[in-house]
Amino acid sequence: MAKVYFRYAAMNAGKSTQLLQVRHNYHERHQRTLLLKPELDDRDGVGLIRPRIGGLEVRVDALVQPGTDLRALVEADMKTSGRLDCILIDEAQFLSPQQVRQLCDVADFQDIPVMAYGLRADFRGELFPGSAALMALADAIEELKTICWCGRKATVNARIQDGHVQYEGPQILIGGNEAYTALCRKHWRLDQPVPPGARFD
Repeated sequence: MAKVYFRYAAMNAGKSTQLLQVRHNYHERHQRTLLLKPELDDRDGVGLIRPRIGGLEVRVDALVQPGTDLRALVEADMKTSGRLDCILIDEAQFLSPQQVRQLCDVADFQDIPVMAYGLRADFRGELFPGSAALMALADAIEELKTICWCGRKATVNARIQDGHVQYEGPQILIGGNEAYTALCRKHWRLDQPVPPGARFD
């Protein structure tokens, strides 16, 4: 029986890098994957995944829009291209709860494993709806770890403006290292995005 996996972390933990490594492993064994990404996340360019380690750019197989029926998308893909061995989703926090349930149907009724990678919580420390659904419904949940500037485990995706941690604003504001940093809970609460005397650039 196929499973739904949710691998989450704060920013800069290597989620996209790991996703692309999993994809490479499937392809190396002559198995076919379907690589998906929400259209909303266009910071790497529309339909692209660029891990932070650099030197690599991968085009996704399909962009997911808010109303996309993922079960229908998978069925259409298999009708056109044949057997599918794994579905990989980057930035899964932007999925809707309904889309997460559709992916569970794909695993349960089509016996295709689903591996979703994304953030657990937003800059306010609140779950994204897609992440909340994955936390509730995924068969396996794994945290990928990264660290705060102090060396402790980073758990918060802090949004930074003018060198300060932001605690209010819209949940979704697409950005990279220029707007966000991973912090431990203590330094998030203390509004310390960098060590004393350093600047957030």
